[in-house]
Amino acid sequence: MTLVRQRIAQAARTRDRDPHNIRLVAVSKTFPLSHVEAGVRAGLTEFGENRVQEARQKIERTSELGINWHFIGHLQTNKVRSAAVAFTWIHSVDSPRLLQRLDHVAMEEGLTPDLLVQIDLAGEATKHGVTIAETHHIFDVASKCQAAKVHGLMLMPPWNKDPEVTRPYFRRLRELRDELVSAGFDPRLLRELSMGMSHDLEVAVQEGATLVRVGTAIFGRRTPRFPKETATDKSHSP
Repeated sequence: MTLVRQRIAQAARTRDRDPHNIRLVAVSKTFPLSHVEAGVRAGLTEFGENRVQEARQKIERTSELGINWHFIGHLQTNKVRSAAVAFTWIHSVDSPRLLQRLDHVAMEEGLTPDLLVQIDLAGEATKHGVTIAETHHIFDVASKCQAAKVHGLMLMPPWNKDPEVTRPYFRRLRELRDELVSAGFDPRLLRELSMGMSHDLEVAVQEGATLVRVGTAIFGRRTPRFPKETATDKSHSP
């Protein structure tokens, strides 16, 4: 964990950024509760999961530890209420309809979940997200939300072992954020950029990431322990 923070800090300094403005989300999916507890003892406060059922077991058993839980997987409509109740952050809002549903549930439950809009820059069949052409519409919806709070953009670029191949996607997400602000959308809806994982966090930070989602570099290689919730669940693998 210390090495990851050093990597973030070094990358931030190459762009004259304050490392304290970049939050580390430890992706604990498939790892047991003991790994989360060890992470908390090491100073981690933000944890990411991509399956609601698995996460709820951990969340219920760590309620006294002051953890901010981030949902980073594809959110199915029938899991919206469970996710909104369990998680502080949901990174994967991928349609206006899902955003409206989250806002409606948040009003019913008296919640104010923090949300990010997932952007699809590559058109991969196995990934979800809003296209660039759809961004104005979803941020029009975001500006009208009464309970849910949209704070920015999230990206899952095509995986490549060479981080420099991924850099253009991170840069394009930052440029899209700037374009939306220039188009008149409230900057408070666009202050966060969730991008970068274990192998490419440096280039993500250099291109403007404010949240990096790191699993392997903190917890080691994962072995799946939980079945998929459905056959259509397309999980993220930071």
